[in-house]
Amino acid sequence: MAFKLIDAAEAKSGTAIIVEGAPCIVRSQEISKTGKHGHAKARIEAIGIIDGKKRVVVVPGMDRLEVPLIKKAKAQILSVNEGKASIMDLETFETLDVNVDPEVQDLKEGDNAEYWDVEGFKVIKRKA
Repeated sequence: MAFKLIDAAEAKSGTAIIVEGAPCIVRSQEISKTGKHGHAKARIEAIGIIDGKKRVVVVPGMDRLEVPLIKKAKAQILSVNEGKASIMDLETFETLDVNVDPEVQDLKEGDNAEYWDVEGFKVIKRKA
């Protein structure tokens, strides 16, 4: 479910969009010139927020892209096991089992972390 829509030409570096059904962060964008009978094309390189996969898409510059709703929250780590963590949200005090981003290092019990809720998928993005 998209939070809002933007034109492909507006998808600058750092913008969150949905590519191939997966929420992604735009890493780079190139706009080609318009042709005699055509429209400008946007080539967008994006990295998946959840899976970390690189995705490249070429769309007309006026195409509408979906922007996912990303909720960022703080949590305390209760336990960590091989890419998964059990956390307690510091606002609602509910316990959740979430994935840990591979770039996050040295998570231990009792640490505070920031997790993202992206379209229903929860992932720890950084140590706080």
